[in-house]
Amino acid sequence: MNYSHGNLDCAGNLHHVELCTTNLEGSIGFWGWLLGELGYTPKNDWENGRSWIKEPTYIVVKQAVDSEHPFDREASGLNHLAFHASSREQVDELTTGIRERDDSTVLYEDQHPYAGGYYALYCEDPEGVKVEIVGPE
Repeated sequence: MNYSHGNLDCAGNLHHVELCTTNLEGSIGFWGWLLGELGYTPKNDWENGRSWIKEPTYIVVKQAVDSEHPFDREASGLNHLAFHASSREQVDELTTGIRERDDSTVLYEDQHPYAGGYYALYCEDPEGVKVEIVGPE
């Protein structure tokens, strides 16, 4: 299927998300690993960013122009990104992977994996963007 601009079969699906980072190398390491685990493949690679794609949606990580205003998920704007997991086992495998990484941490450890009332992993990227991986019911 062609997932180009204006494809009516994709109407309503998320087209792309761009995340700006003050730590490009660290963010690329985290997002490259996580998105690869979720079935995304590399799309573009340039000096100040990278992108990964899965079907009609792609995720971009690029160098922030303004490094004096760090990300704050509690402020107005983006709070988190949530992805579907293929299974509860994938949620568990990703949780293990996050626990082994130095650039992220499992959030709400005392309530994991039901912190949101359903089976999911909550973690943060190196910039503090909360990421949720939701298992099927």
